[in-house]
Amino acid sequence: MDISVVVPLYNEAESLPELTDWIRRVMVAHNFSYEIILVDDGSKDTSWSVILDLKQQHEQISGIKFRRNYGKSAALNVGFAAAQGEVVITMDADLQDSPDEIPELYDRVMNQGADLVSGWKQKRYDPITKTIPTKLFNAVTRAMSGINNLHDFNCGLKAYKKDVVKSIEVYGEMHRYIPVIAKWAGFSNIQEQVVQHYPRKYGTTKFGAGRFVKGFLDLMSIFFVGKFGKRPMHFFGPIGVISFLIGFFITIYLISEKLMSIASGSVYRNVTDQPLFYLSLLAIMIGTQLFLTGFIAELLSRNSSERNKYQIERVV
Repeated sequence: MDISVVVPLYNEAESLPELTDWIRRVMVAHNFSYEIILVDDGSKDTSWSVILDLKQQHEQISGIKFRRNYGKSAALNVGFAAAQGEVVITMDADLQDSPDEIPELYDRVMNQGADLVSGWKQKRYDPITKTIPTKLFNAVTRAMSGINNLHDFNCGLKAYKKDVVKSIEVYGEMHRYIPVIAKWAGFSNIQEQVVQHYPRKYGTTKFGAGRFVKGFLDLMSIFFVGKFGKRPMHFFGPIGVISFLIGFFITIYLISEKLMSIASGSVYRNVTDQPLFYLSLLAIMIGTQLFLTGFIAELLSRNSSERNKYQIERVV
């Protein structure tokens, strides 16, 4: 099979017939073998009934229904597990992503060697309350991930080599950072394609302001797990040792100062009367705790069932 189109959705009953017809026209025009996987993320409208009707009409359409709303990341993860195509395309169900982009996305993955191609909605039809925070998060993500050639990490329209979606796990709010997850998994050929963005035709947006806070926390999780997941002591250890040494040397300085004052017969303050003493104790305690945290995390990592699970590209 050439292409799997994975569409996560929540309360999008009105747009599904138009979207699936649009996808089918593109696939037929380019002679692609394909499947459309519609993942209903616990919709409260008639989305599932629409999916059942569409499946009866077209054998290429399949549906997955969650018992409740888990979020877009969960829907994508389940869709990735079900996908059989050599190239996996994801798009939103609100008709703001254009299926006409699929042939070029497919070509860049299948024939030009890209592991992942992320869409860039250069001209957006979103309110300013959404576009400004999105630009900020994209800038932070570029800085932290080192993927400097992407302008829009969160664009729903993406194309993946099959190996990518079968090698990564998406959860929480991490669908925004799939390019980062793919990079940490060893897929380095990550490209961008300018795509058309259409105004929303039906319904309203399903994302509130709270998604930015969750998204930032997930970015921190990706950064830490991706870089230090198999060697947590390399993160906690140096910080703990530095903090401990700062506190230790401050304590030595304070004690030396008192001893020198006693030896010279000059007036001196007790070590415990000085604010620096308590700062040094705090630094020693924090350093010890960080070091022990790294030590315990290292023990857990070494006893994990996935401690020796690595991404293998090829065996000959």
